[in-house]
Amino acid sequence: MALTSEVDTTQPTPDGAIAAPEPLPATGDLLIYLTPLAAPALEATLAHLASSFPPNQAMGNILVAAPDTAQSITASQSLGSLTLLPYSPTTSTLLLTAADYLTAFQMAQEHNARACLLLGPESQNLDPAFVRSLATSLLDSAAADLVLPRYQLAPNSGLVNSAILYPVTRALYSLRPRFPQAVDVGLSLRMAERLAATAQRFTAAGQGDAILWPVAEAASANWPLLEIDAGPRGLPQPTSSNLNVLLTEIAGSFFADIEARASVWQRARPLQPADTAAQSLPSAEALPDVTPMIESFRVAYTNLQEIWSLVLPPQSLLGLKHLSLMPATGFRMNDELWTRVVYDFILAFRLRTINRGHLLGALTPLYLAWAASHILLVGDGVPPEQHIQDLAATFERDKAYLVSRWRWPDRFNP
Repeated sequence: MALTSEVDTTQPTPDGAIAAPEPLPATGDLLIYLTPLAAPALEATLAHLASSFPPNQAMGNILVAAPDTAQSITASQSLGSLTLLPYSPTTSTLLLTAADYLTAFQMAQEHNARACLLLGPESQNLDPAFVRSLATSLLDSAAADLVLPRYQLAPNSGLVNSAILYPVTRALYSLRPRFPQAVDVGLSLRMAERLAATAQRFTAAGQGDAILWPVAEAASANWPLLEIDAGPRGLPQPTSSNLNVLLTEIAGSFFADIEARASVWQRARPLQPADTAAQSLPSAEALPDVTPMIESFRVAYTNLQEIWSLVLPPQSLLGLKHLSLMPATGFRMNDELWTRVVYDFILAFRLRTINRGHLLGALTPLYLAWAASHILLVGDGVPPEQHIQDLAATFERDKAYLVSRWRWPDRFNP
């Protein structure tokens, strides 16, 4: 991509000769930021981006910030109208991190971009048409400061989002993004700057891998957000051995952000109008065996009674007792019980009822019980998205419980 400038940047050297001019930084309308990828995946992603933004298209200059390992790949690959900007990544996780948001904004600002896209792990699986729609929604219409994807996932995928992040976000902020912690996001420059300011506090404290919450930032600023269809998306999956670590990290960050924004979400807000609901993909394979999930819950029911009794009221403990006695074929956690469990764990996190690490660890087997119940419902023919939307509606109806306990935490204590 040829760039010209009328500014004379030549400088005389000590012997009077004229030195070569300093190259000006590339400029573009849109910065696309890629998180670290293996070489074949990165090559595929760059090829998809080149096809998404062909030369002579009306979108303007497109800059692609890619890990510095991309330089060796692009030597034999045409990028079309794209300009590659190498950077040195500092983190590599399953989610976008504070370091990602900070680096993306700094590069967008340096290169005078008007907006930026952050594409998370396994971005080679993204539909090129979706990426272009993401860019168009930011550059052409300017209808939103935050643009999020609405993925189509298998019934047993993205369940932490479905069980906790989506229904709680919808209840607290009256916003409906189906994937509030998406691994791909579109940001206006001012939204990128706002997130970078938050990220700076984490990176300055050596926490560059911290998780940020863009929907909460948009809600706090009263800035508009938009959701667009992304189609199927292969999401990075945690292994069973680190599920507890990942859930603890995500829930801990989410609950801390909720605590920090209590003055925001306790205000009454009109509910964002319903959009076309995200649809789950038909299951091409048999649903997973939920027996290990149920057994994990039953073992925890025996071993974690002391911790759960410090967090949950007697009615919820009674509900968990009934759940522990259910046969595997009829194992069902009702929406009301799960809603109260999540809200009470948020309250216990805020009140520091017990060590936060122990608290979040005690949430994992309860989440597994919910996930097993959800998968069994789907196996019985209940549309998975219908169950998730019904669950979110329950969280909305019960928000008053969270607000009351937050303001008067001793009112419900014996």
